[in-house]
Amino acid sequence: MENGNGIQGAVMDPESIARLKKIPNSGTHTCFGCSPNNTHGLRMEFHSDGGAVYSLLTIPSHLCGWGDIAHGGVVSTIMDEIMSWSSMFLLRRYILTKSITVDFLKPVRTGRRITAVGRVRERIHDREAVMEGLIYDEAGALCARSSGTFALFTSEGIKKFGLFDSGLVELFEEVFKA
Repeated sequence: MENGNGIQGAVMDPESIARLKKIPNSGTHTCFGCSPNNTHGLRMEFHSDGGAVYSLLTIPSHLCGWGDIAHGGVVSTIMDEIMSWSSMFLLRRYILTKSITVDFLKPVRTGRRITAVGRVRERIHDREAVMEGLIYDEAGALCARSSGTFALFTSEGIKKFGLFDSGLVELFEEVFKA
C-alpha cells in the first residue's frame, strides 16, 4: 500500500529498510557521500527491494546552513549519491552524473533521521538514464525531490576511457553481483 508519496509505506520505516538487501560497499574509496572510511562524510549505506534503492541517514549538525537546516549542497550530494547508487544497482552499469536538479520542498533538518530513495525514471537508451531522488523526514513528509541524467558505461567503456581506478572497478563489480 502506498503512503501517498508514491513509495510503499512498509519500506519507509527503518526496520523495513534494514531488512532489505544491503548493497555492498567495500569502503576502499574516500567518497564524501558513501565511504564508510571518510570520518567527515555522510557514510551512506544502501538497501534495495529491486525497484528502488533506500538510504537511512542523519546529517551531522556541522553540515548545516542556517540553524539546524542542512546545507543545500549537502542535500544535493545526498540526491546525487542515492540516484547514482540506484542507477548502478538497478541498471547494473557504471555511471557518471551528467546533470541534476533539486527541488527543496521543506527544510531537511540536521540531527534527525531522513530517508533517501532513488529509482529509475526512464532509461533513454543504452548509454543514458534519467533517475529520481527523494528525501523524506522522520514523519514521512517529502522534503526534497531530484531528477538526474546519468551517463551509463559498460566495464569495457570505463576501462577504455580510464574513468575509474581499479579499486572502484572492483567495488562496482561487487555491487553488480549483489
